[in-house]
Amino acid sequence: MIPTPRSIDAVEALLTGQGYVSSRALATVVFLALRLGRPLFLEGEAGVGKTEIAKAIAAGLGRRLIRLQCYEGLDAASAVAEWNFAAQMIAIRTAEAGGGADRDALKTELFTEDYLIERPLLAAMRPQTGGAPVLLIDELDRTDEPFEAFLLEALSDFQVTIPELGTIRAPEPPIVILTSNRTREVHDALKRRCLYHWVDYPDFARELDILRARAPEAQARLSGEVVAFVQRLRREDLFKRPGVAETIDWAKCLLALDVVQLSPEVIADTLGAILKYQDDIQKIQGSEARRLLDEVRAELVPS
Repeated sequence: MIPTPRSIDAVEALLTGQGYVSSRALATVVFLALRLGRPLFLEGEAGVGKTEIAKAIAAGLGRRLIRLQCYEGLDAASAVAEWNFAAQMIAIRTAEAGGGADRDALKTELFTEDYLIERPLLAAMRPQTGGAPVLLIDELDRTDEPFEAFLLEALSDFQVTIPELGTIRAPEPPIVILTSNRTREVHDALKRRCLYHWVDYPDFARELDILRARAPEAQARLSGEVVAFVQRLRREDLFKRPGVAETIDWAKCLLALDVVQLSPEVIADTLGAILKYQDDIQKIQGSEARRLLDEVRAELVPS
């Protein structure tokens, strides 16, 4: 089993080894979460790398990554466990066909783990080879308040309760990371159980490092122009500003097209890799793309 990092520098090295370039503040809060065994709550715009942090930690520590993707209407059964009703019905009919079925014994047998469909929260409470898993509760803001209240037990005591089986407690607490795009506020009671960090858009230097790590085949000039152009786009009045994920996607698209430097025509043809709303794309088409590119190149010229 790979031991958890014993310093902030070791956390930075672990993340860097997985191609994740973090800020010092982020590395610090990750270190504290690992050292203190506290859940880590990450908020920020979509595409800034919140989910990737959990993936990098799991890969770096050699742990299993268990992901609970949140959505509107998510309930405890979908997050913890569900009974396999089809298998239970087959067992009932088989017993009845055999005759003389003991109903009380059959009822007891039907509600055992043999008929349980394990979901992410229950899976995270199970012993794992290689150490406690990394539990990613992704986009928590998509759920509703009742589900948040249900999570309090899991995050406070690292246990879940299944009425027919009782309470199942994790022998070793999982490494818990929660993310939110802040489409709504998450309740304070849940936040109090976590360490908190706002994951912001990176500055030019760090985003360039990220792009070099994720698309090392891109030439220095193209990487610099791509990052500078995306950074300049974020200052525009857009419905949805591009995240780091879009920066990486755009660079890979340009590489697939054998582009070595940006031009207004190339930008117009590939805007769909960085902007996801037609109104935003229309704002940047034509002369606006040329203007932004000219500003970017002026900023990149050494003084």
